[in-house]
Amino acid sequence: MRAALTIAIGVAALLVHVALMLAAAPVLVGAIRWVQARLAGRVGPPVLQPWRDLLRLARKQPVLAENASWLFHAAPIGAFAATLAAAALVPAFALGMASAPFADLLALVGLLALARCTLALAGLDIGTAFGGIGASRVLLFASFAEPAMWLVVFTRALLAGTSNLDAIALLLREGGTGPRVSLGLALVAIVAVAIAENGRLPAGQPATGLELAMGRDALALEYSGRTLALLEWTAALKLLLWLTLIGTIFAPFGLATPSSGLLTWLLALPVWALKVGLLAAALAGFESAIARMRLFRVPEFLGIALLLALLAAVFLFIGQGVT
Repeated sequence: MRAALTIAIGVAALLVHVALMLAAAPVLVGAIRWVQARLAGRVGPPVLQPWRDLLRLARKQPVLAENASWLFHAAPIGAFAATLAAAALVPAFALGMASAPFADLLALVGLLALARCTLALAGLDIGTAFGGIGASRVLLFASFAEPAMWLVVFTRALLAGTSNLDAIALLLREGGTGPRVSLGLALVAIVAVAIAENGRLPAGQPATGLELAMGRDALALEYSGRTLALLEWTAALKLLLWLTLIGTIFAPFGLATPSSGLLTWLLALPVWALKVGLLAAALAGFESAIARMRLFRVPEFLGIALLLALLAAVFLFIGQGVT
C-alpha cells in the first residue's frame, strides 16, 4: 500500500510539474521582456503577450516550401518533444517525481542535443540561405558550449557521487558538501552556457521577432503558422528548463520531498517561482546592460565558460585528493 501511494504521489507531482512548465514558459518570456522594457524606460508589452502570440499563430495555416521533406515537417514536433522530456527530468518544486530514476544529467544533456540537432538538420534540409546560416551557428556554438556543460556535469557527479538530479539536489539541500570554490566556478560556467544556449547573448544583428537559441531566429524564418508557434513554445520551455536546472542544482532549498504533504507542495511552488523570477530578472538586467558583441566573439565567451568549468573540475579533484 505504501509503495502504491508513493508511486501515485510521484506521478501526480510529475503531471503538475509538466503542466506548470508548459504554462509558465511563455509567461517567463513575457516577464523578461517587460523587465527589459521597464529598465529602458518604456511601458513594455503585457506579461501574457507571448501566450496571445502563440494562440494567434496557432490559428494560422503554415506555409512550407515545396521541396521540404518529412524531416522539415517533423522537426518542430521532435524538438518540442525532446525539450519537454528534458523539462520533465528537472525537479522544480518537488523531489521524487515519477521521472526521478531517469533524471540524470547525462540524459538531460543528450535530450537537449537531440532537440538542437533536429532543428539543425531541418535547416539544412530546406536548402535555403537562412536555414543554412541558422544550422551552422547552432552547431558552431554548440561545439563550444557542450564541452563546458559536460565538465559541469562531471564536477557535480564527482562531488555528489552520482549524476542523478534528485540525489544531487538532496545532498546539497542537506549541506553535505559545504561551501566550495569549485561550486562557484561551475555556477558561473553553467550560467554562461545557459545564456548562449538560449540565444540570450547579444551578438550579431538583433533578432527580429523570436528570441531563439544560437541562430535559430534564422531557422524560424522558414516556418510559419502553428509550426512557428511550436518553435516559440519550445524556445520558451528551454529557457525555463535552464533556469530551473540552475536553481535546482545550485540552490535546492524549498524543494518538497516525496513524503511531504500537500501543504509543503503549496509552499514549494512560490519558492520555485521566486528562484526563477530572480534569475529571470538578473538575465533581463544582463541583456540590458551588456553591449552587443560581434558574432565571432561568442566562441571567446564560451571559451571562458569552458575554462571556468575545467578549473572547477580540477579544484574539486585536487581538494578531494587532499582530504
